[in-house]
Amino acid sequence: MANNNNNKSRCKTVYAFAREMYPKTIKIDISYGTAGFRTRATDLHYVMYRMGLLAVLRARVKKAVIGVMITASHNPEPDNGVKLIDPMGEMLEQSWEKWATKIANVADDKLETVINDIIKEYDVQNMNDRPEIVVGKDTRPSSPSLGKAVIDGVLAMGGKPIDYGIVTTPQLHYFVVCKNTNRAYGQPTEEGYYKKLTNAFKKVRGSQFNNENYTNRILYDGANGVGAKKIKFFKEGLANSLNIDMYNDEIIGSGKLNYMCGADFVKSQQKFPTGLPEEPNQRCCSVDGDADRLVYYYLDENQKFHLMDGDRIATLIAGYLKEVLEKTGLKLHLGLVQTAYANGASTDYITKELKVPVACVPTGVKWLHHKALEYDIGVYFEANGHGTVIFKPEAKDKIRNAYQTNNLTPEQKDATLRLISLIDIINETVGDAISDMLLVETILHAKGWNIAQWEKTYTDLPNRLLKVTVQDRTVISTTDAERKCVTPKNLQNEIDNIVTKYPKGRSFVRPSGTEDLIRVYAEAATRQDCDKLAEEVAKKVHEMAGGTGTGNWPMLTD
Repeated sequence: MANNNNNKSRCKTVYAFAREMYPKTIKIDISYGTAGFRTRATDLHYVMYRMGLLAVLRARVKKAVIGVMITASHNPEPDNGVKLIDPMGEMLEQSWEKWATKIANVADDKLETVINDIIKEYDVQNMNDRPEIVVGKDTRPSSPSLGKAVIDGVLAMGGKPIDYGIVTTPQLHYFVVCKNTNRAYGQPTEEGYYKKLTNAFKKVRGSQFNNENYTNRILYDGANGVGAKKIKFFKEGLANSLNIDMYNDEIIGSGKLNYMCGADFVKSQQKFPTGLPEEPNQRCCSVDGDADRLVYYYLDENQKFHLMDGDRIATLIAGYLKEVLEKTGLKLHLGLVQTAYANGASTDYITKELKVPVACVPTGVKWLHHKALEYDIGVYFEANGHGTVIFKPEAKDKIRNAYQTNNLTPEQKDATLRLISLIDIINETVGDAISDMLLVETILHAKGWNIAQWEKTYTDLPNRLLKVTVQDRTVISTTDAERKCVTPKNLQNEIDNIVTKYPKGRSFVRPSGTEDLIRVYAEAATRQDCDKLAEEVAKKVHEMAGGTGTGNWPMLTD
């Protein structure tokens, strides 16, 4: 009887708060996608409160710590967002995205019904447990008040909120995994995160002296976000190993978050971010607003801009891991996961030159992460610079056990130790721009390469991404990891016929996840052919998929 009374009392608190403190004031529905919810910050308070409720229910179902991250990544500062983090650092399980969408959009007087539906669906018995919910936020001025709404939701549902304050999204993923592995993955503190990465970096760096053309300096664009705040700890901790020159580090309330800077700006505009000195052949990198995307770039002596995006980072990492793995003598299955947006030249290079298996999955980190788990060592990156490396637990055990044996040659011993250190540099839980930067710097140093030598491994095919506005994006459906169009009927045949006219031509179309527009990707042997191919396919999509407007196809990047 006492438990029932407690539950009734809690329910009254939940719904009273919803009505009085966080009423649903927005009539337009919002959808939970790969990036969670993301929209104008002023429209999110009731959503945040409800995500606090949902996080506690998810934690009770999984009997584990769940994370809630408040961020809108590369979006401009007036926006904000929220996403839930599952027990092993994964994105929220896809089947729960519908519950997140439902609980966010239901009317206040129906909120109790949805919560009871979840409890019934998963037979939640432990309603009196107080699971930990870890909460993090980026540097947007709206984040503190939105964070309070999440925490109020957690408390109302009887959970125990652990507020980490301002952290990068990858840090919060790391904290969740540390707590759910009883600290086997690391210490669930910021200091634990910094020490794990910097100690591993210095350890592997110290064993490598052949750095030839590699220079020990990097220009770092922090996007005026949390990545600028947190890189300071690495700048200090790695002062004798890596010189990090910081730029775009005006953080909270500056209004400059992601403005003309950051990974998304550099990737989409193909030019230097504001604030960075344009020094010829100087290695530069940019992260995004919540520090989970990374791109590298440089200007050559002729002032031409060169970009090393997620494809380049993925091939660099996969190639180096293969080298080290071969030296260990261990038989482990290494694979690389890409999306259809990966440049065809990168795919050819990794399969034909490096001879590493490549898998293609639909757009979205959750698909890449899931596929990468199928390999002993899975490397995955989106072209936008979001990615990481995942090691199966059995693979890590095999590597560490091998190091303890006495039958390794000196070369095998050194390579195995290097692989162990690389595992600790990598944040396996999610794409982590800072961790990825340390990994790239480790590899370039080991190879003795400058950034131009890295770029020379292969030549990107010219590519173009256009958007076509349509009446209803759902008329387009796809298969084969979004590379083939199923509907409208015969559109794929038309695309195939157009592609055959252009050497090394490739094109695919896919609907936007949030707007009534179709994305058209094209690549070909020359820039002129690529532009013509993209234009022809866009025109055919406009004709066969209910296009609107006059036929002006704006360029964009994913």
